[in-house]
Parts: sequence; C-alpha cells; structure tokens
Amino acid sequence: MPVSRRLAAVFAVSLLALAGCRAGSEPEPAPPEPLRPVWQPLTLPAPAGEPGRPMLRDIVACAGRWFVVGGLADAAGGTRPAAWTSTDGQTWTSLPFVADSYYGRQNVVYAAGCRDGRLAALGAKTGGAHAYPRTSSWWQRPDGTLVEVAARFELYGGPTAVNVGRLVGGPAGWLITGNRSSGAAAWVSPDAAGFELLEGAPELASDDRGVTWGFDAVAGPAGWLMVGGLLPPGRIDRDPLAWTSPDGRAWQRVSLPGTDEYEELQRVALVGSTPVAVGLRGDSFGAWRASGDGWRAAGGFGAVGGTGVVPGVVGLGVVGDRLLATVSDGTAYTVFSSADLGDSWLPVVAPVPMPAGPDRDAGLAVVADRAVLFVDPGATTDQGGALWLTESGL
Repeated sequence: MPVSRRLAAVFAVSLLALAGCRAGSEPEPAPPEPLRPVWQPLTLPAPAGEPGRPMLRDIVACAGRWFVVGGLADAAGGTRPAAWTSTDGQTWTSLPFVADSYYGRQNVVYAAGCRDGRLAALGAKTGGAHAYPRTSSWWQRPDGTLVEVAARFELYGGPTAVNVGRLVGGPAGWLITGNRSSGAAAWVSPDAAGFELLEGAPELASDDRGVTWGFDAVAGPAGWLMVGGLLPPGRIDRDPLAWTSPDGRAWQRVSLPGTDEYEELQRVALVGSTPVAVGLRGDSFGAWRASGDGWRAAGGFGAVGGTGVVPGVVGLGVVGDRLLATVSDGTAYTVFSSADLGDSWLPVVAPVPMPAGPDRDAGLAVVADRAVLFVDPGATTDQGGALWLTESGL
C-alpha cells in the first residue's frame, strides 16, 4: 500500500476512535438545583427612645425562642448595644441594656448564646490608647434586661489577648471559646454572671505538636465539644482539631482526618446526637462528622477566593435532621443545606443579595421547622440590618 494511503487509513481510524470516545464519554453533571424557600420580610422595632441604624451581628435560638443581637449606629458613627427576641419568628421585642462601663455603653454585641430560653452575649468596642477591642459579656435578668458583667481588662484583653470568639450555653453552664498568645483558650461560668479564663490549659493550648486555635463549641450529654485547628511545626497550613471536656476545665484532644491542604473547623452543631463540624478545606468548604469510632471527613461544597473579607463559616444551624451552614466566600454570603449529615450540600436562595465585606454580616437560626435569616448590608447603605422568616423549602 502506498505511504499516502496508509497515512490516510491511520488518520481515518484515529477519527473513528476519537468519535467513539466522545460518543461514549459521560456528560458533565449539571450543577445541583438550589433550594428556593419562600421568605417573609420581618420588622424589627426601634428600641424605645433610641433611634439608629440596626447593626445585626448574630442570631441564636433555644427553648422555642429566637434572639438577634447587634447594635444601633447613629449618624455621627456612635454605637449602642441592641438585641431583640421573638417566640413566633414574626413579632419581635427589643431588649433593654444596663451598661456598667464607658465602653459597654458603646458595645456592638457580636456573639450570642442561650440556654433554657435565656440569653447571654459578648460585645466589644474598639478604643483606648492602643485601639484594642474592649470586650464585655452580658447576662439576662428574669425581666429580660441585659446587664453588663463587670470585669477587669485582662479577663478578655491584656498582653496575652488574641480574640474572644463564640459563646454557648449548655447543661453545665456557659463556655466562651477564643484564643490567647498561648493558643486556644476557654472562659467558663455556671450562670454567665461572671467568667473565669483558662489559658495555657494542657492539651487545649499550643505545645510542641503545634499552635492551636479554637473557633466554636457545642454542649452535649458528656460536656463540651470545641473545634478549631492546629498549625504543626514547619507548616503553613492548619489541620482540623477538636477537644472534649466534661467541665470546660480539663480538655482532651480528638484527632480528625486531614490532608495537605489548609483545613480547620469553624462551626459545630449536633444533629440529634451526632456532632457535625464545618470549616475551610483547601479552596472550598468541608464537613466532618463524628461517630462511635471517631471522626471522618464528609462532603465539600462551595468555593472561596473572594476579596471582600476573609472567607469562612459564620453560622451552622439544624432544622430537623437538616444542617444549614452560612458561609462567606470572601465576596458574598451564601446558605447551604445538607440532609445527610454533611455528605452532600445544596445552595439555598436568599431573599436579597448578601455581599460580604467590612461591617456586613449574615446568619440564620431555627426553631422547630422555621428559620429566621438576618442580613446586614453595612454602613455603605441607608438601610439597616433586616430579618426574613421561612417555614418551608429548606
């Protein structure tokens, strides 16, 4: 056969093989269809005699009651603490505050916890010679008033301060998660009327295994579960890490499966009796789930890489057996839903755009099968933070 004819035959066979590969290849899977709940806008009443733009920073629910916390901003840039509560998700009542300090009167309340239908909270205001956050804790009296807890500056600040993060309530009392220069730390209280700092605690704090960082906690039947991350020596990426404690004082580390990517647990919740944590996993978000024989990695979702703010998980709630995670990719906030303990996730369509950035926030909390979403568009708009309610579609 002449060379030209052999080349033509080879070329024809190659085309047929290529066509066969294309015909037999699997099509790219379609992206998952998002959930589209019906959202009802809600109205937050202005606190009596205190007009201002609502600044919403956190939402929490327990014992059939929601709490939303934040602050009020006036036209001159001044701030005051603010909080609202509801038992049906539709009608909201503002809560009064009694401040003990100069900075307490200017607090923006950024973290809320509740137990037995009672609220406790953390607030802060930047100030002083070094412009450090001046952090206060607040506990709720039986009449609903939130009272600032008098505390020395070094309890939350001082030369070893790093951050004061989340506040959670449980059968054993109250726990604040945060970090000091010695690594992950905890503040404990039986009643939220005064906290004790535990820094440098064995297993919880940094040691020769690496630098620890604590993000969030949840109360369970056996005590507290805290989640965070570990930066091993010689590495630039964290590994996921968790701790357990019966009382918030003695801690034990719990190993989690990790990879060579940056991974950390930023929020944790109980689905029934199963702990599920969500955090960063490389250039996306991921879930981890505990079981009787330890923790395992569950599904991943979303993507990070925006330039507005540092990306991360800002909230994790449970409705029935479904998880709801509120995350920021750095540019916008998104809600994701999982009905299989974190193995697979679907995006949830929000009622309004939720851009991320300085002074902006979003979050969600659930009572029974009703979810309340808050969105704060920040000071760049005339509109303050607002709420929406959904009773289906999640």
